[in-house]
Amino acid sequence: MRVENSFIPVRGVGEKTERRLWRDGATRWEEFRPDLVGPKTGDRIEEFIATASEHLDDGNAAFFAREFPGNEAWRLYENFRDTACFFDIETTGLSQRSSVTTTVSLHRDGETTTLVRGRDLTGERLQRELGDADLLVSFNGKQFDVPFLEGEFDLSLGAPHVDLRFLCNRVGLSGGLDGVEAELGIDRGGMDVGGEDAVRLWYEYQDGDESALETLVKYNRLDTRNLETVVEHVTDRLHEDVFACHLP
Repeated sequence: MRVENSFIPVRGVGEKTERRLWRDGATRWEEFRPDLVGPKTGDRIEEFIATASEHLDDGNAAFFAREFPGNEAWRLYENFRDTACFFDIETTGLSQRSSVTTTVSLHRDGETTTLVRGRDLTGERLQRELGDADLLVSFNGKQFDVPFLEGEFDLSLGAPHVDLRFLCNRVGLSGGLDGVEAELGIDRGGMDVGGEDAVRLWYEYQDGDESALETLVKYNRLDTRNLETVVEHVTDRLHEDVFACHLP
């Protein structure tokens, strides 16, 4: 599903009206006819299409993140997938007051980079990598990763954000990222490491065990790369549930 299939950002257009438009043949902006709705709503839809088309041509994901309801941000993925940044962090704990970030992995355009505390993990680098992204994709990043990084590194990460935790729940996938990966049959290459292990590995590295850092980085990178597989599955499911089943 693409943003061009969407009418729900328009004032006065809820889910029922949008689905009725699809059933009536207006599955894309260029297929919309004002006579399909009342005159005031028709004017607002035409105005939105004209404005949104310009922003889409400019690649302005932020416009659509502002206009779309928060739980519909997944609709941006198909349009901005090529410039999306998948990310995941590891920390020494859950408290922002007593814990610190140890590694941050970033995956975009088929390449994965991991930043390590004490090496290249800096606020400037994070702001450049995450702050300038067209679209962020994470698992529970809105509630944990982003606030944690913003607080620790004094960042402002306002890029459009697709949080897979909530979308997975929406399509019946649960159990955290590990559980979702298992349910989808995503291969982790035999790596049996969890969140508590990630904390232990960091402290072992601090005590001089370089191999512990290698394992931690591998774990963090796997989580991050696998987000791409998860978002592809979830957005396909949502496409079927929200859009395809309402086509004429």
